[in-house]
Amino acid sequence: MRIALVTGASRGIGAATAIKLAQQGCDVVVNYLTNEAAAQEVVKQILGLSRRAFALRADISDYRQVQQMVERVVADLGSVHILVNNAGASQKATLLNLEPQDWLRLVNINLSGAFYCAKACAPHMKKAGWGRIVNLSSLRAMTGSDYGSAYASAKAGISGLTKSLARELAPEITVNAVAPGYTDTEMNQRALAESGDAIRAQIPLKRVAAPEEIANVIAFLASDDASYITGETINVNGGLYMRS
Repeated sequence: MRIALVTGASRGIGAATAIKLAQQGCDVVVNYLTNEAAAQEVVKQILGLSRRAFALRADISDYRQVQQMVERVVADLGSVHILVNNAGASQKATLLNLEPQDWLRLVNINLSGAFYCAKACAPHMKKAGWGRIVNLSSLRAMTGSDYGSAYASAKAGISGLTKSLARELAPEITVNAVAPGYTDTEMNQRALAESGDAIRAQIPLKRVAAPEEIANVIAFLASDDASYITGETINVNGGLYMRS
């Protein structure tokens, strides 16, 4: 039985991924930071699938909290085999308006958090002789952003982290990344509300993704079916990257 830890799993892609992994037979720990009620709703859905689950609050930008979270997962469920580094944050700001402390905060959440979680989980995966780490990157890692340099830079760093850890942690552990485009999540609500028609017009498939469509790719990379894939970043953006 495989144990999955999904960060930022109270909503959006994280919630969809937690549920998808449970559907595939995993027990799942639902990490969250602020919205406990939403996290508990995800847990309820997973329990309804006859899988073990619980919600666990931790700030993934704080290594001590990450360590404590993983220790709790192992103590309660026995190990951790799958890590999905989904938790993230963005801020709309240009270079001249972005404060240095906000740059550090965004890099810590989007990049350092993935490193911290991988560092805490990898020894348990190595001990088990099997592991999957899936990191969440972004379309903006490929294209850059004229209003979010910290987010784009951190997500670009995810690609380098993914390749490096894939080399280091093989052969027991595979490490891959998924780079979503526009997805119907809370993070994109403002952009879609303001410019949804223009955004959809640029996408060859003429729509934004549902969180479940991104979760399907993450769950595939976390499965035995993806056993010979490591160090890759899979773009899931409806073809938008071809036009960016």
